[in-house]
Amino acid sequence: MADEISNASVDIFVALGSNIEPKMNLVKAVHLISQKFELRAASSVWESAPVGFLEQPAFLNAAIQIRSSLDFQYIRDSLREIETTLLRVRDPNNINAPRTIDLDIVLFGDQIVSTIDSQIPDPDILTRPFLAVPLAELDFDRVHPIQGITLGQIARNMGGITDLLLREDIRLKQCQPTNNLELQRRFN
Repeated sequence: MADEISNASVDIFVALGSNIEPKMNLVKAVHLISQKFELRAASSVWESAPVGFLEQPAFLNAAIQIRSSLDFQYIRDSLREIETTLLRVRDPNNINAPRTIDLDIVLFGDQIVSTIDSQIPDPDILTRPFLAVPLAELDFDRVHPIQGITLGQIARNMGGITDLLLREDIRLKQCQPTNNLELQRRFN
């Protein structure tokens, strides 16, 4: 349960996605998050096809690593406030609708968290390259707390970067320069 999480500082991985003015909204989101939390790293930005509702623009996705001793609910609420600031609209009839920004906690240290509307680690890490690849880019050797395999292995097992387009034209705060050949070697 979320209320069982200790107050020790942990690494928290947050997935970012946008397909409405995505360049601007990803950069703004990282800036706003870095004002509230210790930003440790940011992945490259990856373009992917939409999932579920296909009649919309492609998404730009990334992941960031923050560090905090604050509890899960506080961090989640803070991310929701940032989404609201960036004019995120949630369509209850279409969870895959276009969005200005989507900010989801996908890993919370090595914790397993279950709430009414969240499951951590996020189950989509195992099935969505647009989530697995940025996470593996941040911490290739981090072990998934349930599966017992590394984020790098998860990304490789689903085909690595083959379904994604690296967007070298977009850099997020604290993002290391990307070497496309090195990414291909690691993920494929």
